[in-house]
Amino acid sequence: MTSIADETTQQSARKAYESIEPFHVLAYFNPGLRAAREDLGIDAHAFYVGARGAPLGDCVPSVVVSAFYNFSSSVITPAWESARGAGLQRVADRRVQMLDEELRAILGERVDDAEIVELTARYTDIAASLSFGGRPLAAAWAAAEPSAQPHVALWHAIAVLREWRGDNHIAVLVNHGLDALDAVTFHEAEIADPTVRRRLLGRKLVQITRGWSDDDWEASVDRLVDRGYASRTETGHQLTETGLVMYRAIEAETDAITAPAWSGPGIDDLLERTRPYVKAVIDAGVLPGTKKKD
Repeated sequence: MTSIADETTQQSARKAYESIEPFHVLAYFNPGLRAAREDLGIDAHAFYVGARGAPLGDCVPSVVVSAFYNFSSSVITPAWESARGAGLQRVADRRVQMLDEELRAILGERVDDAEIVELTARYTDIAASLSFGGRPLAAAWAAAEPSAQPHVALWHAIAVLREWRGDNHIAVLVNHGLDALDAVTFHEAEIADPTVRRRLLGRKLVQITRGWSDDDWEASVDRLVDRGYASRTETGHQLTETGLVMYRAIEAETDAITAPAWSGPGIDDLLERTRPYVKAVIDAGVLPGTKKKD
């Protein structure tokens, strides 16, 4: 794949991803999830799939399977049907309520900052400047009505850009021939280079959340080994030098395709102004790998 961005804008895209991702991920890791699910009478998979996929509308499950990409249809199909049964709008509204409650608890007095409204407008403007062709999940989120609550509207604006990057990443994975589970086992493989920074879920959590069995996982690793991308180790599997080269290429190409969102003026200032709100989420200790700070 030919790069469509220079190194500087690729670095900006990477910086933006790493800077604002924690704010978005709050939707998937927070103390209010259980109450939200219980209110709707659905399980964790149905809440996740229904809330994230709700902007796609009342479509057949295969559309959601395609958009979510690395999840097994054995998880997505029943979860989507369950969410449809509960009402997709009810699921979406309950998540907005949950995010409102959680962000109020985390941000405290800062929840009423006028800065939040300004940041939301800036991120919304960035999204409005982008092409959504070939990016179905991002397009659906861009068309969805954001919350009237400014702090949740900020989450929504960031979610659009996050899903836009995600759709770009899927395109790169397809181009490299990594489909569904193979993309997951490739990403979760051990890497000998300690300088490579990644967000990993670990095999156990991936299998639980994505619905892949042990047999599925082992067969996927075998495919990576057969293609020369990985080798078996005592603790699992590790990317070969060929695999590591491809890993770096995938990340660089994702950054290159995503760079148009972060190539305009004032991006560093925008991320710096967003930083206190992201830091508050991290310091709340609700995300994996974080601890609560006083």
